Amino acid sequence: MAGTEAEALAAPPGGASAEPAGPSPFELKAPYYAKRIELFEQYFAREGGKMDAAAASPEPIQVVMPDGAIKDGVKNVTTPWDVAMGIHKKLAQASLLAHVDGADWDMRRPLEGNCALKLFSFDDPEGKALYWHSSAHVLGEALELEYGADLTIGPSIEEGFYYDCYLGERTLSDYERAGILKRCEAIIKDKQPFQRVEVSRAEALEMFAENKFKVELITNLPDGVSISCYRCGPMVDLCRGPHLPDTAWIKAVTINQCSRAHWRADVTKDPLVRVYAVTFPSDKLMKEYKTRIEEAKKRDHRVIGMNQELFFFHNLSPGSCFFLPDGAKVYNNLMGFIREKYWEYEYDEVITPNIFNFDLWKTSGHAAHYKENMFSFHVEKEEFGLKPMNCPGHCVMFGNRKRSFRELPMRLADFGVLHRNEFSGALHGLTRVRRFQQDDAHIFCRPDQMEFELINFLKLMDEVYSVFGLTYEMKLSTRPEGYLGEIEIWDQAEAALTKALNLTGKEWKLNPGDGAFYGPKIDITVFDALKRRFQCATVQLDFQLPIRFNLRCYLVPTYPPPYALRCPEPQELNSKLQTLRPESEAWTLNPDV
Repeated sequence: MAGTEAEALAAPPGGASAEPAGPSPFELKAPYYAKRIELFEQYFAREGGKMDAAAASPEPIQVVMPDGAIKDGVKNVTTPWDVAMGIHKKLAQASLLAHVDGADWDMRRPLEGNCALKLFSFDDPEGKALYWHSSAHVLGEALELEYGADLTIGPSIEEGFYYDCYLGERTLSDYERAGILKRCEAIIKDKQPFQRVEVSRAEALEMFAENKFKVELITNLPDGVSISCYRCGPMVDLCRGPHLPDTAWIKAVTINQCSRAHWRADVTKDPLVRVYAVTFPSDKLMKEYKTRIEEAKKRDHRVIGMNQELFFFHNLSPGSCFFLPDGAKVYNNLMGFIREKYWEYEYDEVITPNIFNFDLWKTSGHAAHYKENMFSFHVEKEEFGLKPMNCPGHCVMFGNRKRSFRELPMRLADFGVLHRNEFSGALHGLTRVRRFQQDDAHIFCRPDQMEFELINFLKLMDEVYSVFGLTYEMKLSTRPEGYLGEIEIWDQAEAALTKALNLTGKEWKLNPGDGAFYGPKIDITVFDALKRRFQCATVQLDFQLPIRFNLRCYLVPTYPPPYALRCPEPQELNSKLQTLRPESEAWTLNPDV
C-alpha cells in the first residue's frame, strides 16, 4: 500500500484518538497466548519424536503419481514436498497442496504409507482455497497482536478470506485497516513456518481454555475424534488444514473491509468484527485484482440503478425494491420475453396465492426446516406465512383433482411474489433481497418423458442466457451420504441428468455427494463481464415432496410411473423434476432459469 493511502486510512477525521490508559488488550491476553504456545511446543515435540523414530527404522513406501509414475519414499519421513523436489524444483515451488489418496495434505507433512499423490498450484481452485486459508491465519495473528482479539473462524471465500473475531464492545473502522496491513506484512516478512500437531479433545480444551468460541467448537466435536491445530508465530489455531509451508509464500496482501457479524450468524449471539482481505503469490496478480475491483465499482448495479432512475431501496421496506417507471419497463419486458419462451416451450402460466396457512408448510417440511427464513403472522388464531417458494403451491394445484397420465407432461410456470426473511446485514442490492419474483416452474411428467424434459429445459436456459451474453458452467451434484429414497431411483435420475448434460455439447463438471438429500441436481453458475461467479439456475430432482403431498395420477396397468418437472425464469432458474408414481410414491425434478 502506498504511504499516502496508508496514512489516510490510519488517520480518522479530527486526528488520532489517544490510547486508553493501562495495559493494552494484547498485554492482557499475553499470558494466555504464552500458555497456548507452551502446550503446542510440547505436542509438537511429541510429533517430532515420531519422525525421529521413523527415520531410525526406515520403512520403504511407494508413491503413485497421476501419470502412473512410482516414486520411492520412507514412511513418516518423506513428504509431498520431497517427492515434488525429486521431480523438479519448479514443481515443488509451484505446489501448494497435496492430495494423498484423495485427502487434503500439507506439502511438508510426512506420508504415512503407500499412497496416490496429486499436487495443486495456485492456478487450481483447491490451491487458491489453501492459499487464502493460510492467509487467514496470518490475519488472525495480526488481529491478536494488534487488538488481543478472541478468534472465532477464518475461512477462505471465493476470492480472498475473512476472519471473525470478538473484541467486546469495540468495533473496527476502515481507518484501522492500515495498522492491520502493517502487522500482516511484518508476519509475512518474518517467514513463520506453519506447524501442525494432532491433539486429543482434552488437550485442545486446555490449549484454548480462555477462548469460549473455540471451546464451543471443540465441545461439539464427536468423542474420540483426533483434532489438528496449526501454529504460525505466536498464534495457534484450531484447524483441519492443510497450509502453506511458511508465511513467506504470501507475496502481496491487502485489507479490504472491516464489518460486523454475529457468532453462528445469529443476531442473538455475541457481536463479532469481520475483517476481509485478499492475498496473491505475485504483485502482478494483486494489481490485476485491484483493477477488477475498480471496474466492478463502476458497474455496481446499485449505483447504475440510482443514476439511471431505474430502481432504489428504502429503509421503510428493507430488501424490497422500488422499481421506478423506466425500471418497470425493463422489468415487464423481461417478463414478456420469458412469456414468449413459455409459449414456445409449451409452459402454462399459473397464479398462486402469496399467503398460506402454515399447515401447507408443515406438509412440505418448510415449517420444520425453513421457518426462520419465512415471514409468519396470525389470523383468527391460525398461523399463516408469506410463501418463500412456489413448490408447495404447485403441488396443491396438481393435487386439486384426479389426474390422468394423459395430462403429462404438465408444465406449470409462476411469476408469483416470494418473500424470504434474510438478515438485514446480508441484503445486497438486487442480488440478495427479501421480496422478489423468479421465473419458476414445475414440470410433472412420466419417467419416460423425463429425459426429453431435461434436454428441453437446458435448451431453453441456454437460449435465455445467450440473449444476454451470459457464459456459464454446469455441475452435476450426485447422491449425498444422508440421501432418502431408493438407490435405483437415484441411479435412474442421475443417469438421466448425465445424458441431458452430455447432449448439450457443453463442458460440465461432476460434484460427487453434493446433491440434496431428496434428489440430485444440476447447478448453473453464470459469469458477469468481470468474470465474477453467480449461482443462478438450478435443476433439482425431489423424490420427497410428491410423497408428502400424496400426489397421484391414474395410469394404465402396464404404464411406467410419472414424474414432475419444474422450470423457472432468467432471474433465478430452479429446475425440479417431480416424479409421480402410482398411489403415494412420487419424485420431483425442478428446473429454474
